[in-house]
Amino acid sequence: MSRPAIDLHTHSTASDGTLSPAELVRAAADAGLDVVAITDHDTTAGWDAAVRALPPGLTLIRGAEISCRWHGVEPAVPLHLLAYLFAPDHPEFVAELARVRLAREVRGERIVELLRADGVDISWPEIMAAAGGGTVGRPHIAAALIRAGLVATTTEAFGADWLGERYRLPKEDVDVFRAVELIRAAGGVPVFAHPRATRRGRIVPDELIVELAAAGLAGLEADHEDHSPAEAAHVRALAAELGLLVTGSSDFHGTHKTVRLGAHTTAPEAYERIVAAASGVTGIASG
Repeated sequence: MSRPAIDLHTHSTASDGTLSPAELVRAAADAGLDVVAITDHDTTAGWDAAVRALPPGLTLIRGAEISCRWHGVEPAVPLHLLAYLFAPDHPEFVAELARVRLAREVRGERIVELLRADGVDISWPEIMAAAGGGTVGRPHIAAALIRAGLVATTTEAFGADWLGERYRLPKEDVDVFRAVELIRAAGGVPVFAHPRATRRGRIVPDELIVELAAAGLAGLEADHEDHSPAEAAHVRALAAELGLLVTGSSDFHGTHKTVRLGAHTTAPEAYERIVAAASGVTGIASG
């Protein structure tokens, strides 16, 4: 019997993916996945639609990717935690996610104001409309730049001349230790997303991951498109040393990225550890 195909990191239009939650779960089934996690940025807005559209034979893990920051150095280092199977109505966690989403909107509008001041003809109301109520981020501004014919790709939009440097502004995030605490308080399971991906920018030292493990971090995402083989191996070795589970995931965003669903997957044993550790919500399987 073949091992199940498990992809625990995907995005829908509830944040910066290009497939709706319903389209995402159907695409996951079409890609041959047995388990898929919906992990939109700082929101649970896509959960219900994904559940309603769940195809037969697919199990849905409800989650979110939390925008965090480590303040152990100056400037602070941004990082992401994947939160799985947490209760979506935990008051403190709900309030913190709402604060982060609002901060994203404020930052996004300020970036558009800077672009417009330099004669770039894009519209914040149009960007918000295109987001369709999802968590707004720089990829939505990148999409507007593409629609305006100013750049050809999302990668170009995130280059130094555009959103990567010239028009980049800091955003408010959750302190990473606070995020671990809130995820656990909401019955969820926190996993550090792409922790060693140097191509994304600065990374945190292993010593921080040791501290996070002591504070309740459950796992590390090792197999990821932005990890080199050496980086993935480093993550796996660190996880083994600390007794953390290891995941692999596509970080699928639809047409915003070229990576496909199921490009990287999680071992069933690690998946079972996540399910066993959660007390917020359960995975949902369709008949």
